[in-house]
Amino acid sequence: MTKKTQSQSENNTLLLGFPGGGLVGVFTISYLIPQLKMTQIGEIDHPDIVPTLFVENGELYGPIRIYKKDDLYAILSDVPFDLDLGYSFAESVIEFAKKNHIKKIIIPSGMESPTKDPKAPKVYGLVTHQSLESLLYQNDIPKFLTGTIMGTDAAMVATFRKSNIPVALLYTECHPFFPDPEAALHAITVIAKILKFQIDTTDIKNRIEYLRIQNRKLMEETLAALQMQPEGKPAPVPHIYR
Repeated sequence: MTKKTQSQSENNTLLLGFPGGGLVGVFTISYLIPQLKMTQIGEIDHPDIVPTLFVENGELYGPIRIYKKDDLYAILSDVPFDLDLGYSFAESVIEFAKKNHIKKIIIPSGMESPTKDPKAPKVYGLVTHQSLESLLYQNDIPKFLTGTIMGTDAAMVATFRKSNIPVALLYTECHPFFPDPEAALHAITVIAKILKFQIDTTDIKNRIEYLRIQNRKLMEETLAALQMQPEGKPAPVPHIYR
């Protein structure tokens, strides 16, 4: 493996997407990966996830995959996490980030808002370390000032707070019970601005209804996983959403 130069390692950024509110995180990261021409470099195995392989175009894929291009990394999970998995998955991400000299992690997620404007959902930012406050300010992202984070999201954020790797959470208003690719469209635009990339969003705009219908099952399984699971019972593994 080629050794990283200092200038590269100073900018190492990790995008993290997993099933949650409106499937915003999954839609966002899965769209950015091909748009940015990122390459899969590995997978994350977790002992508490039911062994699963997805088949796409004759290729085998694990449910949690790692991608990279230059100093940008991405981790995408097709598995919804319950509370316990949330803690341990966050620890796995932190371990990966330390090994790869990640300087910041950006997590797009959905914030349930039944009264949101469907044409203009708002994106709010929250950071675990003060060093990322400027990221919100420089990109005109209003701060998430008041509210409550519960369940799996809270478990993961609590774990990230204890690490020395700063995390920026981007919460986009979304529908609480259905896949919301329109919300993801706004998250994609915000992340593109942060990363200073030009992203063509034509494809996701043209496929909004298709994505919403295709991913209803994954949304149901995500909502089930976000509820407390009986002791010893693993979270359900969804069908691949693509």
